[in-house]
Amino acid sequence: MTSAGAITEAEDVPKERTKAESMEKEKEKDGRTENDLAEAAKIRYLTPDNTTFRRTEGQMLNVTVDGEEFQGVYVHCSFPHTNKRIYLSIRTFENKEIGMIRKLEDFPADIADLLEEQVKIRYFAPEIIRVVKIREEFGYSYWETETTAGVCRFTVRSGGSNVKLIGDNRLLVLDVDGNRFVIPDLEQISDKEYRMVEMCM
Repeated sequence: MTSAGAITEAEDVPKERTKAESMEKEKEKDGRTENDLAEAAKIRYLTPDNTTFRRTEGQMLNVTVDGEEFQGVYVHCSFPHTNKRIYLSIRTFENKEIGMIRKLEDFPADIADLLEEQVKIRYFAPEIIRVVKIREEFGYSYWETETTAGVCRFTVRSGGSNVKLIGDNRLLVLDVDGNRFVIPDLEQISDKEYRMVEMCM
């Protein structure tokens, strides 16, 4: 299972990103251009005109931006729990941002599909279909579940927001190895399951 990246949208969005989005909403009011916005927020936007993506033989992702090549990059979502197709940050393995894709639809279908595939790999989060058992001991909870990826047993550290709501009824669970699991709707699980999960929230 792939190690997870950021946990919540609030933690996932850098301050300059939220600043850029607020400025974008005001853009039409004062006549600023997108280039002005990018400069003000220090964001380099990636488009088909200045960017080329390529999958390597080792199934890694390389990108060339304005003639400069970056190898082994990854795709970071600003909104991983609500919309994985907008504001995608392309980063080096040192977590340095190369540039920002405003939306996948800006790119040709084959490139959009390639990027979406990278997003799915990075944000792999099986949905929990049934909570079989949760046992708490010495600051950890031990989960046995049935998920969309099969039977999964994992350990969650108590506290630290490792079990948290990311919507009205959507629950995110982060295990000690950084893997993420999702209960899509708490109202759809049984009362017995809910009582077990509630002890960890």
